[in-house]
Amino acid sequence: MSVEFEVDDAGIALITINRPERLNAMDAAAYQQLSEAWCRVRDDEDIRVAVITGAGDQAFTTGADLKSFVNAPNGLSQFWLTQHNQLLNRGLEVWKPVIAAVNGYCLGGGMTLLLATDIRIATPSATFGLSEVARGVVAGNGGTQRILEQIPHAIAMEMLLTGRRVDAETAARWGLVNRVVEQEDLLSTAFEVAREISANAPLAVQAAKELALRSRDVDRATGLRLEETMNRLLQFTDDAKEGPAAFAERRSPEFTGR
Repeated sequence: MSVEFEVDDAGIALITINRPERLNAMDAAAYQQLSEAWCRVRDDEDIRVAVITGAGDQAFTTGADLKSFVNAPNGLSQFWLTQHNQLLNRGLEVWKPVIAAVNGYCLGGGMTLLLATDIRIATPSATFGLSEVARGVVAGNGGTQRILEQIPHAIAMEMLLTGRRVDAETAARWGLVNRVVEQEDLLSTAFEVAREISANAPLAVQAAKELALRSRDVDRATGLRLEETMNRLLQFTDDAKEGPAAFAERRSPEFTGR
C-alpha cells in the first residue's frame, strides 16, 4: 500500500505515506488511497484524532510524483485529475484534529497538505518549501491562500514567489510548526499531543475546530452567534453532562462522543 492506515485503542489514526524510495511523492494510486484515508477519518466515529507522517526519515512528502505522470500515457492529463480527489487540503471537511509529524522534505504538495493540518511537529532535518513556480504552476489546493493566513505576509510572499526552502528552526520561529524534536521522538511526541486531545470530549473538540476555521470567513457578530448555537447543541449531549459530573466527583471523565 502506498498509504498505510491504522487506528489505536485511543481512537488515534496514523496515516503513513509509504513511498520512501520516491521521497514519499505520490502517484495516482497514492492520491486515491490518501483520499480514502481522509474520508475514513471523517466518517469513522471511533476515530478522534489523526496523525499523518511519511515513511522513513528523509521526507514527509514532496507532493506529486511528477515522473510517474509525465512517463505515463496521457500523464499530465492524469496528473490534473488527481486534484479532484477528496483531499484535506482541497477542502474536504474533516473537523477531527489532524497532527502532522514532519520528517525531512515537506515540499510542494506536501507543504499544501501541511498547511491544512492543525498541529505540526517536525524533526531538525525537516525542510519546507512551495516550489511550484519553478515548475511553471502555482501552489494548488489552497496553498496560495493558507500560507498568507498562517505566517507574516512578506515571508509568505517570499516563499510563494521564490520557491525557496526554509529549515525547521526557521519554520518554528515563524510559527509554521509547533515544535522541533529529534527524529526518534517525532511520533511519540505527535501521539502524546493526540492522546491529550483524544481524552477530551470529541464532539466539543470537533465543534471547536469547526468554529475556529469557519469564523475566519464571517464577521465577529456572526462568529459569536455560531458559538452560541453550537454550545446550545452541545449542552444536550451526554458528554456535556459527564464533564461537570467527573469534575465534581474528582475523577477522569469518560467521554463517549454522544
